[in-house]
Amino acid sequence: MPIAQHLNTTRNIGIIAHIDAGKTTVTERVLFYTGRLHKMGEVHDGEATMDWMLEERERGITITSAVTSCLWHSHTINVIDTPGHVDFTVEVERALRVLDGAIGVFCAVGGVEPQSETVWHQADRYKVPKIAFVNKMDRVGADFNRVVRMVRERLGAAPLVLQMPWGAEDRFRGIIDLVRMKSVIWENEGLGAQYIEGPIPPELEEEARARHEELLETLADKDDAVMEKYLAEEEIPEADLKQAIRKATIQLQLVPVFCGAALRNKGIQLLLDGIVDFLPSPLDIPPVEGIVPATGETIQCPPKAKAPVCALLFKVMMDQGRKMSYLRIYSGTLSAGDTVFNSTRNTREKVARLLRMHANKRERIDSASAGDIVAAMGLKLSTTGDTLCGENHPVLLESIRFNTPVISIAIEPKRVQDQDRVMDGLAKLADEDPTFRYHVDEETGQTIVSGMGELHLEIILGRLKREFLAETNQGKPQVVYRETITETLTHREVFHRELAGQAYYAGVTLEISPLPRGTGNRFVDRCDHPGLTDVFLEAIRQGVAEAEESGVLMGYPVIDVQTAVLEIEIKENVSDAMAFKVAASMAFRNACSQAGPLKLEPIMKVEILVPDEFVGEVISDLNTRQGRIEQILSEGAVQVLTARAPLSRMFGYSTALRSVSQGRANFTMQFSHYDKA
Repeated sequence: MPIAQHLNTTRNIGIIAHIDAGKTTVTERVLFYTGRLHKMGEVHDGEATMDWMLEERERGITITSAVTSCLWHSHTINVIDTPGHVDFTVEVERALRVLDGAIGVFCAVGGVEPQSETVWHQADRYKVPKIAFVNKMDRVGADFNRVVRMVRERLGAAPLVLQMPWGAEDRFRGIIDLVRMKSVIWENEGLGAQYIEGPIPPELEEEARARHEELLETLADKDDAVMEKYLAEEEIPEADLKQAIRKATIQLQLVPVFCGAALRNKGIQLLLDGIVDFLPSPLDIPPVEGIVPATGETIQCPPKAKAPVCALLFKVMMDQGRKMSYLRIYSGTLSAGDTVFNSTRNTREKVARLLRMHANKRERIDSASAGDIVAAMGLKLSTTGDTLCGENHPVLLESIRFNTPVISIAIEPKRVQDQDRVMDGLAKLADEDPTFRYHVDEETGQTIVSGMGELHLEIILGRLKREFLAETNQGKPQVVYRETITETLTHREVFHRELAGQAYYAGVTLEISPLPRGTGNRFVDRCDHPGLTDVFLEAIRQGVAEAEESGVLMGYPVIDVQTAVLEIEIKENVSDAMAFKVAASMAFRNACSQAGPLKLEPIMKVEILVPDEFVGEVISDLNTRQGRIEQILSEGAVQVLTARAPLSRMFGYSTALRSVSQGRANFTMQFSHYDKA
């Protein structure tokens, strides 16, 4: 198959949604109808193919994103099924960084839930075209129109309804295809593999015509060819409509909306048609851009097999103690046995083997080219976010953003002889998951592990026990605080010392000033001393960066501070980079101690779904936790409360919420920002 045609018929897609919207069930049906599976596994039975980890099967949730590929109408579809729980948002982030399209799955009852918003906006940030699938149309309380309205209002998207449901709840029979103006119902025998197309039933004729007209009007606004035929009242061919929908979807102007009930095997084949018809191939999106490390100039990596190789390592997994790296190849061809250049770390790596993945099963392949998503063995030094390329054509792609951990606990091995095993396991798990960190506290000698939430750390410690046979005792969760300053201050520091018979001298004057919350740290050069070389400036930058890692109050990292170099003092033959690094570090620390240092704590955004009769008790409980209610929205018989609350007061909240609402309320919590403790 020629490469252009191969790329034309490739779709790299992810399935994203809130927890329990049915992502894994949708993926399972996709694999069954494309012939990749011969038996459908169910999440509730712990049999889903994509939930292959023991922790996933026990809990019935997705924890790690799983990659697979299948064929539909001669198109190769590479699918990544992502987690919906907020503690594992990193898995969604790194999947979206390398995907060309996404399917947002929404529960017909719950609608656009908090984590749906988070992952949708992550996809927006990476400019990923999306289609929406309203799932669970057979459940009590299913309301298709409400979900479409929420997509428009909450996500700021422009939904284009291509299907409307035929019935709802226990009377959900099938769908009305508004492009072809036909009804589709699924045969229950044969696990929904057979479906029957027919005319639109008389009772839905009027609504279908109105919605079809609305679809034409929306497309006429976006496409000149459709507009001409629409204004001339001509019949618009199906091919023209599909072409217009595809173009508007890829340009992020519209989001096609499908519906069905994955658990009842209804609606998946038409969703597969939608993936092929409306989501982009690697040729439909702009070529990925990177920079040449030596010059800083921007270059494009075209999706061609004969171009120089360029790939992004987006995920690392430990497989029976060996490191497996997942790659998205943007250009060129990569073969097993090739030596590649890691431009992020400036090292060479050898690709021992290439694998095509199907969840945790694999198939060895000789080579992979532009547009492919594969796993590689043998990359010892490379990690998540690194760029791999040819040494003669170095290029550095934009890396992947990761949230910083907000919760920590102290752990210790249950048996002294397990200490090495615990540290080895933690190192491998941290390599795999960039939002998990660990360190040994020098003062107490305790091992501190940090993550995105209580569930995240619970899963990590469960894997430590199961995969590395290392049992641990755990302390209570601790909040990861930050420090900042409240005043602008200028400080001069001189480092003058004799070490091993050699004199060292450096003088540095720094100005530190507070920045708005969430800005991060900034380093600026305002010094016009002719002796300030690039080497000295870099040494000062490193000294400041090291000092920022532990603040003056309680040793927490310093954030939201601007450091400006105003003056330096040099003595010939005794001033070197090391002296400037130490002087800068001392200057920053001493300046911070005088600039009104302040402790900051993580504030969480909490969204609570609570029945009307328990709203008062929930608000009262939030007030005792120093929570601040921002919004109360009514969604039928349920109220949606949005609040901000300090993480330190939210430990064990799920138990408290269950007790004040008789188990009928639920909540999601994610990091919002740091604020004064």
